[in-house]
Amino acid sequence: MYRPCLPRRHFLQRAAGLGAFLALGADMAQAQAAPRALHIFCTGPAGSIPDLIARRVAVQLASAYPAGVVVDNRPGAAGRIAVNALMQAPADGSALLLAQGAVATVYPYLFTKPGYDPAADLRPLTLAAEATLGLALGPAVPPEVRDVTGLLAWMRRHPALANYGSPGTGTLPHLLGAALFGGAQLDCQHVAYPGGPPALAALMGGQLSSLILPEGLLREPHAAGKLRVIATSGVNRSAYLPQVPSFAEQGYKELVMREWFAFFMPGRTPAAVLEDTSSVVQAAVRSPQVGASLAAAGMTAVASTPRALADQIAIEQGEWQRSLRASGIKVD
Repeated sequence: MYRPCLPRRHFLQRAAGLGAFLALGADMAQAQAAPRALHIFCTGPAGSIPDLIARRVAVQLASAYPAGVVVDNRPGAAGRIAVNALMQAPADGSALLLAQGAVATVYPYLFTKPGYDPAADLRPLTLAAEATLGLALGPAVPPEVRDVTGLLAWMRRHPALANYGSPGTGTLPHLLGAALFGGAQLDCQHVAYPGGPPALAALMGGQLSSLILPEGLLREPHAAGKLRVIATSGVNRSAYLPQVPSFAEQGYKELVMREWFAFFMPGRTPAAVLEDTSSVVQAAVRSPQVGASLAAAGMTAVASTPRALADQIAIEQGEWQRSLRASGIKVD
């Protein structure tokens, strides 16, 4: 058999090239196998409800991600800044979003230009927590005002002080306030803040008359006498603020609302990656440690499958679309 004889110089060149190719392949395999840190984009600032949830779950996820778990706070624009960050992140299981459910159920119908399509840009991963909302008054409102009807009457007498704060335009606290004051035909100014903590500071400092937030952020300052919670948004009284009557108990039965928070992945995430990541995150949410720590913050830890969360979002999208269309509320 004829076999061509290569000059030594050509042989060495080819050997060197083959060695470089094999080394590159080994480097790529090692890079792909190397553990990556998990990046959690969070819609709220430090100390907010989304931040508390993200950090408590992150602690339980640490054992599954040896390279670390990073919580990246991206507050503002009613969560849309954090959503945009997720959209630009890799869809390889290394990036999550912890957000209020409104990013998927409310904002697409509330904002004229939301900047994203939840069906294409967000893949539901699992529920994380639920919370009841509370209406709180600060020192700008006299102490004799202790219920919702009294607040409405006081605001009518003092229209210049008729205002309420929320953790952002389009958030459920904002919409609850719009339903309350709009239903009472009261011209009450809404003041949006980039999250709960700055809104709390404004209320306790007297810059705001009233504020609606998840009750977990209101419990400690309420107990310390720095503000007073006069209503909560559950069907019944809250287990965390049992001394405070609900809106429904005070005659405002239409103001029953419970806010939920969930984890999402980039819309282009492969199904297998979604399922694997969901199993890990669900286990963290269901851990006794997360359940206890969220309960201490006035929340209930709740996990779900991606399909169950997607079904819940679809149902609520229809409800909010009809509600917002009927109310005529739209934000540019």
